[in-house]
Amino acid sequence: MSNIDKMKFEKLLGMEGGYVLSFSNRSFAEFIKGSVGVNIYDQKYSYESGSKANRLRALWDKESDRLIGKLLSDLVECWRTQTLLDGSQLSDAHKRLAEDCELIACRMLGKAVQKPITEDQFLRKEFEELSIKALKIDSVITGILEQRLDEIKKCLNAKASLAVIFLAGSTLEGLLLSVAAKDPRSFNQASASPKDKEGKVFQLHEWSLKDLIDVACEVGLLGLDVKKFSHSLRDFRNYIHPYQQMVSRFDPDEHTAKICWQVLRAAIADLSKQRKA
Repeated sequence: MSNIDKMKFEKLLGMEGGYVLSFSNRSFAEFIKGSVGVNIYDQKYSYESGSKANRLRALWDKESDRLIGKLLSDLVECWRTQTLLDGSQLSDAHKRLAEDCELIACRMLGKAVQKPITEDQFLRKEFEELSIKALKIDSVITGILEQRLDEIKKCLNAKASLAVIFLAGSTLEGLLLSVAAKDPRSFNQASASPKDKEGKVFQLHEWSLKDLIDVACEVGLLGLDVKKFSHSLRDFRNYIHPYQQMVSRFDPDEHTAKICWQVLRAAIADLSKQRKA
């Protein structure tokens, strides 16, 4: 990372006072472990005060571009999700900063650098008639997933936003798991596949939605824009637990529901395109 890259991420993540976003020590460790498999409280990342911000700075100086790029990409997604949940109004300057940080992460991952799509642009995307049957996954699960699509449409019409979020999240997970089961070798060999302490890849049924999204993007089944907004849907779905919703003061509205529905539609469109190719 260049000094300019670091300055941009420090600003985005609010690292001036030693913090990183709103992470506690525990949640910070869990997030980084889940993202890149690193124990951020290892002695090798102890730098000056040992604060969260300083440990992240040490990681930037010690690890490979690819590992850093993966973590930076996940941190931008986390920032975006927290912003959505807080209902914060972003200035144009903040939006440009987030876009710059996304481009930095893509560059470090060795991916083609594309201008990130905005939420408004994503919501305006249109798709042809979507068919899960075109994916040629198990016929039984196909029927179940199609029933869920019909149920989501009914919930949208009824403005049952929370129901849309939960249904869209679980449907996306079922969809990606079914696609992974059709090609387990590609999913298991991906660098983002979840592994145990011995480096053995978990069985597919043990993968989280985050794992499925990341690997589906890595193997070329989902676009970067779909990956980004899929993680937002994943975070929204976690509020199926009432106490988590209460603590985070999450109040889903029709706009949030439409984002989640659009994520699911976009994922089906991406997967259909790949299957037809």
